[in-house]
Amino acid sequence: MALAHEDLEQIRKLIREEVDARISPVQATVRYDLELRERLVRLEEELKHQRELMEQGFRLMEQRFAQIDKRFEQIERRLDQVDKRFEQVEKRFEQIEKRMELMENRMELMEKRMELMENRMDSLERRMESWEARFERFMRWSFATTLTVGGLVVAAIKYLP
Repeated sequence: MALAHEDLEQIRKLIREEVDARISPVQATVRYDLELRERLVRLEEELKHQRELMEQGFRLMEQRFAQIDKRFEQIERRLDQVDKRFEQVEKRFEQIEKRMELMENRMELMEKRMELMENRMDSLERRMESWEARFERFMRWSFATTLTVGGLVVAAIKYLP
């Protein structure tokens, strides 16, 4: 049974159609699988790139946090210096306050001394006034006595031969 050339062509055509019909869905799934794989590869690459960017961002954030920590330490040192300065100023104010209290105490003592001096001066003034009054009385008595004695002497000289 020899087949003619046309029959062979017909068989080839039918086999091709059948193979194409059966291979086509397989090729479609293979193409789809390849596309999915390519997409997965691109997705993985993009995710890797995103991860690298995130890691870089985290490193930059860590550096920034380190800078912020250093800045906070500097601020803390400055605040410590300011606290020390305030303590020094407070000590100076306390010293000045103590000096002022001493000055007030001295002023109070001076006022008391001045009051005592004033009292002494008042008593001296009263004494002087009493002496002045006594001296004035003494002078009157002396003058009166002198005049009386003088008058008696003059009268005695005049009336006694």
